[in-house]
Amino acid sequence: MNLTEERLQYLELLSQKFPSPAQVSTEIINLNAILGLPKGSEHFISDIHGEYRLFLHILKNASGSVRRKIFQCFTEEEMPPAEVDALATLIYYPEEKLALLKEENGPLSTEWYTATLLHLVQVCRKATSKYTRSKVRKAMPRDFAYIIDELLNYSEADEDDNRTTYVHNIVRNIIEVGSADAFIIAISELIQHAVIDKLHIVGDIFDRGNGAHKVMDALTQYNNVDIQWGNHDILWMAAALGQWASIANVLRNCIRYNNFDSLEDGYGINLRPLTQFALATYRDDPCTLFLPSHSKRETELKQRRENDDLTAKVHKAISVIQFKLEGQILRDHPEYHMSHRLFWETVDAKTHRVQIDNHWYDLSPDDPYRLSPAEETVMNDLAFSFRNSIRLQRHLKYLLDNGSIYKLNNGYLLYHGCIPMNEDGSLHYSTINGKKYAGRAMLDEYNRIVRIASYAPRHSIQRKNALDLMWYLWCGTHSPLSGKYKIATFERYFIADDTAGKEEKDPYYKWIEQEETAVRILTEFGADPVNGKIITGHVPVKAGESPIKANGRVINIDGGMNERLNSVTGGSGYTLVSNSHQLLLAQHHPINISKSMRKNEDIHSELMVVEKYPTRQLIRDIDDGKVIARRVADLQELLAAYRSGVISPKE
Repeated sequence: MNLTEERLQYLELLSQKFPSPAQVSTEIINLNAILGLPKGSEHFISDIHGEYRLFLHILKNASGSVRRKIFQCFTEEEMPPAEVDALATLIYYPEEKLALLKEENGPLSTEWYTATLLHLVQVCRKATSKYTRSKVRKAMPRDFAYIIDELLNYSEADEDDNRTTYVHNIVRNIIEVGSADAFIIAISELIQHAVIDKLHIVGDIFDRGNGAHKVMDALTQYNNVDIQWGNHDILWMAAALGQWASIANVLRNCIRYNNFDSLEDGYGINLRPLTQFALATYRDDPCTLFLPSHSKRETELKQRRENDDLTAKVHKAISVIQFKLEGQILRDHPEYHMSHRLFWETVDAKTHRVQIDNHWYDLSPDDPYRLSPAEETVMNDLAFSFRNSIRLQRHLKYLLDNGSIYKLNNGYLLYHGCIPMNEDGSLHYSTINGKKYAGRAMLDEYNRIVRIASYAPRHSIQRKNALDLMWYLWCGTHSPLSGKYKIATFERYFIADDTAGKEEKDPYYKWIEQEETAVRILTEFGADPVNGKIITGHVPVKAGESPIKANGRVINIDGGMNERLNSVTGGSGYTLVSNSHQLLLAQHHPINISKSMRKNEDIHSELMVVEKYPTRQLIRDIDDGKVIARRVADLQELLAAYRSGVISPKE
């Protein structure tokens, strides 16, 4: 057996984990068996924008997958539709549903508990049937792991009477010791997690809605999650790292949408210094242009905040600071090619007009780019608050550990925004730290820069430039996350002419409608150019518009989950589901969780089959299978080394 020195060293290291031929053989048998299992269900969701309750419901019902598992377990004769509805609602919200049932019916009977527990075990057995026993054990709640493991592997339908008796004895004892409610909650949560093997978040967890911090907490409870950063995510990440312009943008976004929950309650950001500064600076200014935007629901219920006037002053204060800070960045970085956003430098001192995109508009000029001493103090205090928020820093680490700008997944390419292009459809080259990048190389470099911003010495110029580039990713002219020529914040506030506020999209959005462009991008990134697809978000799919483009090669799953976009999209978000048989697209519609729980109603979703796979997809057919296959090859080589005497067993 001829081995290079490098290969021999690797096998010696591998032998530390598998110190005998028997252990190597056992692992090879186990891994080869896994390769023959069906692939688990993958769920793709984008543009959550802080809509925690809707997002949580979509996770809990797994975009209809939980209900499908129930239908697979029971015929209509065994379980009528009304009972299916009741069982599904119990699985989604076990704690709340149990309390509601007791409120409506009094103490629950032993018969109800027995039937419910047996039904839940049957559904759980179906939901976990694709996985190895070891994987299921790791996902089990610790308190009931042994009992659930026994119940899942002893069916009451077995012909062996001893097994049937054993199952019923376990169920009876769960009830008798008073653990039925806790057990129902535990096994329901296991079912929820089992029907989603992988969760892909294709960008924009933050802003608009008020529950982004809760969405992040929910994601940390899932074992297999990846995130493709959106422009709103990268903005919050830069803010968490203390970048002033990003902090100002985060605050302005939250204040504009009356979203103080994520800032104050969620992350403990201290807004008192900013509020005091705003009151002192704009005491006699009505700040009419900066009154906060209210959601449709708030408007209908006439729930305007009593302190809207104060909010407007704070809104103006942080907006002016933002424009100054952004001007500083743009003057420091001419390579961003965003001099058209340096408004103050085009102001005509005599006429008080400003030039935007070669057009002149009336404007009352404000302060220059330099922050006043009071503004400096405010930003120092805010940056301290962002950098020292324990929850925000924990979420930042999660985004760094589980995220990237793009991801290759089973031949598919996932990214939030766009691949910057020129008008002729060629890839656009951007200058990053003195070098030009386009396509995959550009996104790889931005990925590297985000890591530099996170881990470089705090006051180094390297970190400062990397943080400025993170701000650029939020709103830059050729940013792959923004995909716009400009974000017209300044124009919307100060210019009455609506044409000045038009946000022109990157040429990519015109070219990506063509299949040839999609195939070219898939090839550029090393995805499957024959069967692969591009999964993206960022631009809400309007009502009546198809989310499937380029002859099926591109799927935009931004379905307007945030309630402010429901009227534009005609729905409340999309979920793309890839199971072992097919690729499904679900468009969700608004739901009242409390009302639905009482009536056992589920979220209404329109399902579309995007593609049926020619054969059932197994683990061996996907990326995870390729990793396992390489592992098997290494182990087979180690086994041969043991048997030939090249490596000695360690036991």
